[in-house]
This record gives sequence, structure tokens and C-alpha cells, in this order.
Amino acid sequence: MGDRGTTNHSEMTDFILVGFKVRPEFHILLFLLFLLVYAMILIGNVGMMVIIMTDPRLNTPMYFFLGNLSFIDLFYSSVIAPKAMINFWSESKSISFAGCVTQFFLFALFIVTEGFLLAVMAYDCFIAICNPLLYSIQMSTRLCVQLVAGSYFCGCISSVLQTSMTFTLSFCASRTIDHFYCDDRPLLKISCSHLYIHKLVSFFLCSIIILPTIIVIIVSYMYIVSTALKIHSTEGRKKTFSTCSSHLGVMSVLYGAVFFMYLTPDTFPELSKVASLCYTLLTPMMNPLIYSLRNKDVKEALRKSLEKRYFNSVFTVM
Repeated sequence: MGDRGTTNHSEMTDFILVGFKVRPEFHILLFLLFLLVYAMILIGNVGMMVIIMTDPRLNTPMYFFLGNLSFIDLFYSSVIAPKAMINFWSESKSISFAGCVTQFFLFALFIVTEGFLLAVMAYDCFIAICNPLLYSIQMSTRLCVQLVAGSYFCGCISSVLQTSMTFTLSFCASRTIDHFYCDDRPLLKISCSHLYIHKLVSFFLCSIIILPTIIVIIVSYMYIVSTALKIHSTEGRKKTFSTCSSHLGVMSVLYGAVFFMYLTPDTFPELSKVASLCYTLLTPMMNPLIYSLRNKDVKEALRKSLEKRYFNSVFTVM
């Protein structure tokens, strides 16, 4: 193993992020695409948080969870997108060891937290539709805060374990990461350590993170569909399915991309990078669009906010 050339993690100064293996002239196109998507993420998620915090009518558990979802989407995309855009113009494409650790930790923290939060939102949707009379009692402010805090706590614990396991490995002399950010799979490919324990712990973490959240989501929606089918009015069924179909669509994109990325053989690295885009940039961009365009309360709050600002500007000019 020594002939491969290893370097201890404490001696590592930086890594090289390969990014997308395309012709140099396409780097400008990719940069503009990333810039557009990231701008939409910033505007959409910041706008969603501002609307939820400033409109009293949105002071409900559903929008409390949605505001936290926007916060998470904003921050974990910000962990990835700016560095990726810088590297489109950089010749070295380097990231420091500390920067790689930070990026890995924060991304793992927010992506796991989002998984738990989506399960919480599915449970909230289940209570709202299946037990509407008990909704305000069961989904109390205290419980909502505890559920969100628990999601962040689970994300933090998972991230600490994953980060400490990954960056205590020894890496080969080649520091080239075949990805556009510091992720587990590409880092393992340049490690010269035995990976049995790492893979065992990673499998255990995936089992206690992904399985429970998916079970909560599937069971919740089974009850939701069952309840919706019992509604006699077509309008009632339509409203029920409309309320949760957007949530289900977002989860499908997120979990589908994660499963493809981590549970399939890494035969085509470039395809894995495209799959990574689905949950690093596409999902954070889609969430505020889907929840705002398909939600009457959010659209009404946005309309009133814009009208208020317009009239204020008119009076100021006058």
C-alpha cells in the first residue's frame, strides 16, 4: 500500500475539485447556469422566509416547518454553489483541507436535517387531513419546536460522525476529488485506508436515518390517500390531494437523487454529478416555487406584501 503514496490527513494542505469534465468553452455556460439557479434559490427561499415571518396569517405549524425548510435549502445550497462557481474560473480548482471539512460537515448537517424535516412535514400533513379537529391540540407550538430541534440535532450528530470518520482516513498522494464538492464517495476513492469500518458505520447511519423517515412519509401518505378517497365531494378530494402532492413531488426528487447517488455502483461519475445537482441545487430552487405557486395563502400574502410596498413607495414619492 505504501507504493501508492499516502499522506496523513494532518499534513494535507488542500484538495483539487475536478468538477465537470467538459470542454473549457462550456465553463462559462455552466457558470451562468449555476449563477441563475443560485440566484433563484436566494430570492425564492429568502422571500419565503420573509413572507412567513411577516404575515400573521401564516403563523401555523405548516408554515413554521416550511420556513425552516427554506432556511435549510438556502444554507446547504450556499455551501456548494459559490465554491463550484469560483472553480469554473479557477485554474487550480483547489479547496483547503479545512474548507473541505467544513463543506462536508455543513452539507451533511443540512441534508440529513432536511430528510427528518420532510418526515415531520408529512406527519403534519397527516394530522391536518386525517385528524383536523385535533390538529391545533396535537400540533402544539411546543411540539413543533421540539420536532424541528430534533431534526437539527439528528443532522448534527450524523454530520459529526460522518465527518470525523471520513477525515481521519489517510489519503493517497493524489488529492484529486472527482466531484464539484467534497462528498463522501469521491473522498473514499482517494483514500488508502481500509474502509470496512467506515462502510459499516455509514450503512448503519443510512439505516437509522433514511429508513425511519421514509417509513413515516409512506405511512402518513397511505393514511392521507385513504382519507381523501373517503371524501364524497370532488372539490374536497382535489383540495386534499393538491395540499400534499407538491410535498410528495419534492420528496420524490430528493430521495430519488440520493438513492441513485449513494446506492448504485459508481460506474459513471459524470452521471453521479448530475444526480447530485438534483438535491444540491434543483430541490432548493423548486421548493419555494412549488409551495408558493400552489398555495393560496402564500400567494395572497405575497400579493398583499407587494401592494403594501407599492403604495408605500408611491406615498414616499408624493
